[in-house]
Amino acid sequence: MMSMDMDMGAAPPYETALDEFFGKMHDLGIDPSHAVRVPPSDPLPVIPTQHIQHQHQHQHHVPQHPQPPQPQPQPPQPATQERTPMLSGRKDKRKLNNYSLKDFRILHTLGTGSFGRVHLACSRHNHRHYAIKVLNKAKVVQQKQVEHTNSERSVLALARHPFIVNLWGTFQDVNNLFMVMDFVPGGELFTLLRKSRRFPSPVAKFYTAEVILAIDYLHSHDIIYRDLKPENILLGADGHIKLTDFGFAKIVPDITWTLCGTPDYLAPEIVNQKSYNKSVDWYAVGILLYEMLAGAPPFFSEESNPIRLYERIRAGRIEYPRHFEAGAVDLMRGLLVTDLSLRLGNMIGGSKDVFNHHWFSEVPWEKLANKEVGPPYVPQLGGDGDASQFERYNEEDVGQYGQMAGRDPHAALFTEFGPLGF
Repeated sequence: MMSMDMDMGAAPPYETALDEFFGKMHDLGIDPSHAVRVPPSDPLPVIPTQHIQHQHQHQHHVPQHPQPPQPQPQPPQPATQERTPMLSGRKDKRKLNNYSLKDFRILHTLGTGSFGRVHLACSRHNHRHYAIKVLNKAKVVQQKQVEHTNSERSVLALARHPFIVNLWGTFQDVNNLFMVMDFVPGGELFTLLRKSRRFPSPVAKFYTAEVILAIDYLHSHDIIYRDLKPENILLGADGHIKLTDFGFAKIVPDITWTLCGTPDYLAPEIVNQKSYNKSVDWYAVGILLYEMLAGAPPFFSEESNPIRLYERIRAGRIEYPRHFEAGAVDLMRGLLVTDLSLRLGNMIGGSKDVFNHHWFSEVPWEKLANKEVGPPYVPQLGGDGDASQFERYNEEDVGQYGQMAGRDPHAALFTEFGPLGF
């Protein structure tokens, strides 16, 4: 493993970029004492706020740090392989709990999607808060998302990582599927990015590094994520990230062909309808880094024409603003290359090429993986169950949940979600 370390004691002197960032974000709960311990970037010029609507509706805003209804599994030990400084975890599926609707009080809606809603819920047993994703079976079947839905459950049952949302259990009624997950109260990274317009280089580096640890963990388990974007990165009460929304995730040992993802983040090989592998996630990391530094993805346009967008992705011509650090540009060029044989993370060195990139030279990967590096932003929360970082939605009658009578025409499609539970 790489030998990386840096002084985690006194904070380094901050340049204009970080000072301005903390000043702008003070009302959002920035804690300057928890600053990112990486070198500051050059000052960033102000750009107009751009409201970017990604063209894929995410299904849930599952927002951290609830205590599970059962004892939490012991955290995995850092990997000792030379390959990467990630947390290796285990490859066996976790035994999920057999819940029912009567185990929870449904509070209010955290997010909505094409198939249903995500609710904040409180356990009637330990009185802790969780996010329950509710998917309507008929809508899932109608939109041909059965495979993706079952795959999401399988992937989350396997994944155990500090930067990935936990799935604690599933159940179903005649009409709906229920997934009990972490409540991650800090909201979406997307919201923080829109409010700050863009991130200084040290802030973008911090979030990129945590995302890389999560992506590398998934890849080590042959899981392709396929939906990386700021909306799917949640912030815990401690300010660290949690990847969420695994509706497009899939166990893929080699290649796959499925066309899915967020248009702005699609790799050229997906747009060209060719077979692809896990390197599409590394491409998406490059897009994410660009968006955090610039305030918009590299191929974004106000015209909202998907055909033109795909043409720009195929061409692969990217303009890098002058305020970008040279090291960040070099990393993005390595990640966003259209030639798969030259893309960072997909060459003979694998993910180690990403971890070893000189832009990350001072990042203490093991400390970061163990949450020993303070985040640049800590959300201000009023206690357990505070959902103030999420939008408010019109509520629907949850009395429709828990129906057990009647015929379930889709029963054979979702057997992994467990028996009917009310």
